[in-house]
Order: sequence, then structure tokens, then C-alpha cells
Amino acid sequence: MVEVAGVPGAPRPSVSGRMASVSFLSPSPADEARRAGLRRMRVIATSLLGLAFVIFAATNGHRDGAWGYVHTASEAAMVGALADWFAVTAIFKHPLGLPIPHTALVKKRKDELGRSLEEFVGDNFLTEEIARERLAAANVGIRLGTWLAEPAHRRRALTEGARIGTAGLERMRDEDVHDFVEHVLMPRLIKEPASPILGRFLGGIVEDGAHHGLVDLGLSEIHDWLVENPKVFSTLMNERAPWWTPPWVDDRVINWTYQQAINWVRDMRADPDHRARIALDDLLVQLAKDLHDNPEVQARTEALKERVLTHPQVGVTIGSLWASMRTSLLGALADPDSSLWARGDAWLVEISQVLLTDEKTRARLEGHLADIVAFFVNTYGDELATVISTTVDRWDADEASQRIELFVGRDLQFIRINGTIVGALAGLVIHAIGQVL
Repeated sequence: MVEVAGVPGAPRPSVSGRMASVSFLSPSPADEARRAGLRRMRVIATSLLGLAFVIFAATNGHRDGAWGYVHTASEAAMVGALADWFAVTAIFKHPLGLPIPHTALVKKRKDELGRSLEEFVGDNFLTEEIARERLAAANVGIRLGTWLAEPAHRRRALTEGARIGTAGLERMRDEDVHDFVEHVLMPRLIKEPASPILGRFLGGIVEDGAHHGLVDLGLSEIHDWLVENPKVFSTLMNERAPWWTPPWVDDRVINWTYQQAINWVRDMRADPDHRARIALDDLLVQLAKDLHDNPEVQARTEALKERVLTHPQVGVTIGSLWASMRTSLLGALADPDSSLWARGDAWLVEISQVLLTDEKTRARLEGHLADIVAFFVNTYGDELATVISTTVDRWDADEASQRIELFVGRDLQFIRINGTIVGALAGLVIHAIGQVL
């Protein structure tokens, strides 16, 4: 490997300006087994060549009759074996070390081979049609549903999810969260106009009637509080009664007001078309319009938002909430008997049942997955294929040749074996034709 002076192991640019080839190939534990298999097949192929030479030498004086066939077959076998040895060797190195043209092809044309492999993979694998076809054939929905149906598999999924969640939460320090909230989130929220968004959000809620449940809940709570706390109500009213009114008058007025309040809240809760409810809806509709269109209301809303967000206690409160939430989540993730794990298991069971029984949901899931895969293939397919040629360009030529030979050389030795056998058969046929002619 080329080294920069004074910095052992550091690559330096070559004369052409490109980065000199360096070693990026790491041996694997299976390499020794591959190397042993390659040596074994080389010995077999070379032994056949040696056997053919021994037979050729032994039958050299016998060119007629049956021995003539044997002699010619051995001669042709040596020719076939030597020719295929040269062809196989020329792929990776110079035969006998001689710089014969068009030999050591992998070393000389490593970069071209990398680009050809890049084009092959890009044209035949990283295409939307192939990606969608393979994903459809995989039946992801059925396989995922079947896998999640097993308790052991759900346990494994939850364990991995808890491990990832715990690692993520532990790496999020309180000071980092505080800095993010104070220096990134808060300034962004202050700068971003919220009034139009709130107006559209509130308008959609009122239009859909989604706020009715919250109104019913509030009315129920107010009614229950009035029923359970008549003395508190009387005390509050007495504190606001004029000092000059007689006590018996105050009691009558307070009792009447108390009953009217209970009746009014009860009527509002029971009647969806109550005038107060309609007035509240009209008020919310007008507020939504003003938040969206009225500059004066928008300015007041933005000013209120800024006062709230710039208050020092807001950041402290958010940090405290985050710390408490993280502690609770870490405790729940670490306890397999917690309600979080139980809820997660129930959720996975529900997903499994839906995937196995609901064809529409399964088709929708697989369609979304296909769209995601297609997006990445269409958007990043060329970049992914480029990784092949870029990686090959960075390989050291000699090491790349040795590594490739280690992976495919054993199978290439069969070419030498077949060449020896086919050569012998061809020699027999040629000798037989010569005898006939």
C-alpha cells in the first residue's frame, strides 16, 4: 500500500490525481475453508494433467492399434488441460509471471468490471418493476401476521423494541433536551405564525362537532361539583354579597341562584340544541374566522403566544415533564410485566389478526410498502448502484484479484478438469477419423 511520508498507512493521491488503491477487503472466517477448497481442486486438476502426461510418455512408442488411441487421447487431454489452465489463470494473473497480452484481466480491468457490475445491478435489480414484483411475491402481510401470531416472536419483537427504545432514551440527555427546547423549538414556535393554523384547526373541530364530547364532559363535571359542594357555592356567593343586605335575603338569593345554576347546567347537558350550546358554537366559529382572517385578533393571539413561550418557567416545566416521562418510560421498558409490555403484546396480537383475516388491510399495507420501496429505488437506485463501482475503484488491484479468485477459483478449476476430459474425448474422435480416412 502507498504511504504518505511520515504517516505510515495513509493513502496518497496517485500521479493522475486519483486516490491510490488501498486495502478495504477484510478476511472473513470462511476464507480458510474457501482457500482449502481452492487448493484441493487445483491439486485434482493438476493431477489429471500429470496423469495425461504420464500416459502420453508411457505410450509414446505405441502409435498404432489400441495404444494409439490411448496415446492420442492423452496428448489431446494435455492440450485441453494446458489451454484451460492458461484461460483460468489469465483471469487473475499472468501465467508463469509472463506479461502476455490480455492476461491478469481482473487486475488490469478492475475498474471497468466494477462499472459493468454497477450497470448490470442497476438495470436488472434496482428497478421499480422488479422491486414491486419481488415484494408482491414475498407475501409480506401473511408472513408478518403468521410470525406475530407466535408468542415467542411477539416477545422477541417487544424485547428488541424495548432495547432500541431504552438505548435511544438513555442517549438523550436532559441538558440536550433543554438546549433543544430553548434554542431550537421555542424560537421556531415564536417565529412561526400560529393564528391561521389554530383558526383552521378550531374551524375543523367545530364543523365536525368534535368538541361536543368535551362540552358534555365539562357540563357533567360542573353539575357534579355543584351537587356535591352546595356549602362551597354558598360561601363563594356570600363573599360577593353586598354588606348592607340582610342575611335572610342573601340566603334566599343564594339558594335560588344555586338551584337555577344546577337546572341550567342540567338542561344544557340534556339538550344538544340548547341556546347556550348554540351560542358557544357560534362563538367558536367566529373565533376560528377571526384567528384566520382578523389581523387584530391574530396580533393579540401571537402576542399571548410569545408571552407564554418566553416565560422562563415554560422551559423549566418542559424539562421537568421530559425528565419524569423518560424515567417512567425507562422503568416500563425495563419491566416485562409492565402495562406497557402488556399493551404492546395486545397491540401485536391485534395486528397479527388483522393481517391474517383482513385482505383489504393486508393489501393496503403491501401497497404502501411497495410504494416506499419504489420511491427509494427510483430516487436512490442510481446512487446505490454507484456504490459498487466506487467501492471496486478503491480496492487494491492485487488484493481484489486474490479475493475474487478465492471466491470463484474453486469452481473455475472444474473448467480445467472438464478441458482435460473433453480434450481426451476429442483426441479419441480425431484419431478414429484419421484411422478411417
